[in-house]
Amino acid sequence: MHTIRVGIAQINSTVGDFSGNTNKIMQSIDQAKSLGVDLLTLPELAITGYPPEDLLLKPQFIKQNKESLNKIIEHSSGIMVVVGFVDSDGDIYNAAAVLYNKKLVGVYHKFYLPNYGVFDENRYFQAGVGCPVFIIYGIGMGITICEDMWYEAGPAIIQAYAGARVLINISASPYHAGKGLFRERMLATRASDSIAIVVHNNLIGGQDELVFDGNSLIINEKGEVIARGKQFEEDFVVADLDVESVFRSQLHDSRRRKEIPWVREKLEGATKIEVSSEYPAIAKPHLPPRQVERLDELTEIYQALVLGTRDYIHKNSFDKVVIGLSGGVDSSLVAAIATDALGADNVTGVSMPSRYSSRGSISDAEALARNLGIQFEVIPIEKAFSSYLETLAEPFKDAQPDITEENIQARIRGNILFALSNKFGWLVLACSNKSETATGYTTLYGDMAGGFIPLKDVPKTLVVELATYKNRQAGEEVIPPAILTKAPSAELRPGQKDVDTLPPYDILDPILKAYVEDDLAIDQITDMGFGRDTVTKIARMVDRSEYKRRQTAPGIKITPRDFGRDRRLPITNKFKEE
Repeated sequence: MHTIRVGIAQINSTVGDFSGNTNKIMQSIDQAKSLGVDLLTLPELAITGYPPEDLLLKPQFIKQNKESLNKIIEHSSGIMVVVGFVDSDGDIYNAAAVLYNKKLVGVYHKFYLPNYGVFDENRYFQAGVGCPVFIIYGIGMGITICEDMWYEAGPAIIQAYAGARVLINISASPYHAGKGLFRERMLATRASDSIAIVVHNNLIGGQDELVFDGNSLIINEKGEVIARGKQFEEDFVVADLDVESVFRSQLHDSRRRKEIPWVREKLEGATKIEVSSEYPAIAKPHLPPRQVERLDELTEIYQALVLGTRDYIHKNSFDKVVIGLSGGVDSSLVAAIATDALGADNVTGVSMPSRYSSRGSISDAEALARNLGIQFEVIPIEKAFSSYLETLAEPFKDAQPDITEENIQARIRGNILFALSNKFGWLVLACSNKSETATGYTTLYGDMAGGFIPLKDVPKTLVVELATYKNRQAGEEVIPPAILTKAPSAELRPGQKDVDTLPPYDILDPILKAYVEDDLAIDQITDMGFGRDTVTKIARMVDRSEYKRRQTAPGIKITPRDFGRDRRLPITNKFKEE
């Protein structure tokens, strides 16, 4: 037997939705059978959803996960299935179940448990110790889970030396910009170093702050991509693997005859599990040509924001959203993302002008709503603002107007949006961006208020790029040109501009990246060509604003290091860089 037909069911699981996830998995099995698939793969923890976090500490959660696995086992007649679940045997394990013909024929326990960035797997799971090779239809196959494949000296290379010609990696690898290409290069290296075909199934979907991009891959033993799953969409990838070609490549590669010493020591752990020696007589319909191209970076980021927004809203049982439209680029981009995610009928934009709002801001917000086809409301805040000033006149009588009056306006707007949310069941989408939340240039309980913040991890300069991209992608100026060209302003006092408080964003954002994402010292950032006073000021603003960030709503991670899940600093903190 020279070929085997594999299927990758790139599905969108929801954490804790055992019924929904199980149904998706069983539907994928049915689809695989109809296409003559011999071996079907599903993502890491496909049964529970990823990451389940402290749900893993609930015994009932583990029990229902096992019950779901049993249902899937009963549905696996005539096909081999690899599916992620939580195994329990004295402790709990992030595991892959190997099913064949209505039997659980083997289990693989994840070897490397990531405990950095957004990952906390050491908190929950026991690490696996074995590197089994499953003999399926007479072909050696190694099965690993996500992080296991990222290590050059990981279990996959041991499985390859123990006879695996196909390396199956089920994964829940979360997205950030640029990660997909890096992951592809890593997997290509593993395939060529192991001289084995790599079948990588990656989860897709939004889960709180995380987005999983799919982008599953099949890479041959030469490191060449032979099939690719779509990005940010559920997909079903089917390919015929030439395992005979792997054997020929192994014969021609002298490295196979010179086992690495550390591999030789670990081969004892590579036990072989005989599953099926005979190739099944399954009808093999013709596979049509398949061509999926990688998305460019801006398209990739925009699609991540759309998917993350849609899944957060729908998976939390909301249908409609409300957005405060200021006439600025941030709220305009949020409205465009929400419209693409939910449809125009499910988005309401609200303009809340004050005595300081320019006429252009109101008309720009109205033009945006008209272009997007969303509902538009105007609710002035002057009466409420005047009432606040009157109420506070006596205690404020000896104080000059300052940021207090500015914040009152922002909080009135937040209050109005949440009143609409309560009355009509709409989720409030806040419009703060990463540059603002980093420096604290945003009002707690005001413009920060919301149930979800799509742009929470998007720097201001990238917001403008994405808004321009949206117009280019739409083929028309959905976001009015005036919004893209006007000087950023909160419009909370006469003549206010963002540059009154912050350096221009094309200077601010590189400083923030260096300080927040790269952890560079002030001296190092200054050496990049930025003024020391500016760098020191921005660093202090970032440090002082940790308490605000702790109180923000969740938002989508799209950079290598976001606030909250990645970057975790104490609020009470006396450290200051000298």
